[in-house]
Amino acid sequence: MNKHMIPIRQLTDEFGITTRTLRFYEDQGLLTPERNGRNRVFSEGDRTRLKLILRGKRMGFTLAKIRIIIDMYEDKSGELQQLNHLQKNIIEQRQSLMQKLADITQSLDELGKVEKGCVDRMRELQVTNTGDAT
Repeated sequence: MNKHMIPIRQLTDEFGITTRTLRFYEDQGLLTPERNGRNRVFSEGDRTRLKLILRGKRMGFTLAKIRIIIDMYEDKSGELQQLNHLQKNIIEQRQSLMQKLADITQSLDELGKVEKGCVDRMRELQVTNTGDAT
């Protein structure tokens, strides 16, 4: 095997993912491993693409957007236009995540208020029940 080829187990261990995840990305056309007999082996390019895929997923991008971003890096013509497109996607994703964060913060605040109300009412009921017993 070419020393620049990476066995599947090495990638799964390095990135903390399953072989099923790698196969999924392969099925989606995001990774293109070669065959060494019955085994799939990945190139450094595949490793880099996997790193970008996982980074994009952590940032909340869809696989479709991740594919576009990765493909832009592979096409070296029109780099300025590609970077503008990437920046636009980053701004949109940041705005989406900020809205989700605001929604989650509001939900957590509401849950806290409802929980406090429950605790306060349970205390009242315990005091009332204790008072009835005397």
